[in-house]
Amino acid sequence: MAELKTRLQNDLTAAMKARETVTAGALRMALTAVTNEEVAGKQARELSDDEVVKVLSREAKKRKEAAEAFEGAGRAEKAELERQELAVLETYLPAQLDDAELASIVDKAVEAVAAQLGETPGPKQMGQVMKAVNAEVAGRAEGGRVAAAVKSRLTS
Repeated sequence: MAELKTRLQNDLTAAMKARETVTAGALRMALTAVTNEEVAGKQARELSDDEVVKVLSREAKKRKEAAEAFEGAGRAEKAELERQELAVLETYLPAQLDDAELASIVDKAVEAVAAQLGETPGPKQMGQVMKAVNAEVAGRAEGGRVAAAVKSRLTS
């Protein structure tokens, strides 16, 4: 079993014993998402830690979007609950890259693609650059941030 999944299960048990309802709820939803991912497809399989991190990233994104939607609808108490659940999930995710680190990774990827093509890549080669950047970033930055950084680098 993946270490991260085991840690999630142990932390859920501890949160339930301590009667931490927000933490227990967030971990319960995260474990449900992991289990759903394990049984999706033609046959059940066990997820690796990297795959569990991807599922947790997806769940964190859902919490962030839900908080924004609740805030926009004037339901501050529900938005706050979503933010608290997001904070719980973020403790299990790798640290996010800051803008300078992301820009550095994008620059390296652009140079690698330029060396491969023999010319400076433009907006048409965004897919190639994105592929190289995403391999390096591996869940430490949201896809939208990565795409924006690559696009601004290629158009400048």
